[in-house]
Amino acid sequence: MLSFILTVKRFLEALIKAFKEPIFLSLFTTLFFILLSGTLFYTKKEGWDVLDAIYFCVVSLIPTGVETNLYPATDFGKVFTMIYLVVGTGVMFITLLTLGKTMINAEALEEKRKKLRSKTKK
Repeated sequence: MLSFILTVKRFLEALIKAFKEPIFLSLFTTLFFILLSGTLFYTKKEGWDVLDAIYFCVVSLIPTGVETNLYPATDFGKVFTMIYLVVGTGVMFITLLTLGKTMINAEALEEKRKKLRSKTKK
């Protein structure tokens, strides 16, 4: 449990630092609008609940293999889903990659600071 809490803490710190980078802010905004458009589409055209639509939109863009038991019933919904997945998966991947890079850079910077502190104390 402690390791999970520490991981969440590092994740949130990296997220705050990532939002200071213009490229991440742009990616995150694009991803937000992709998720919003998918959610609106599935609630209006497929008749899903809002939570089901958000869940499907997020889980389908992250390659986890989680079974949602939600499928578009209309032909238009199927076509939309194909386009949604092609566009959204790339944006989600780049956003997560940028966030991961920020986490790694933040940890490396902290290690350098610790080494400098220990050298200056000696």
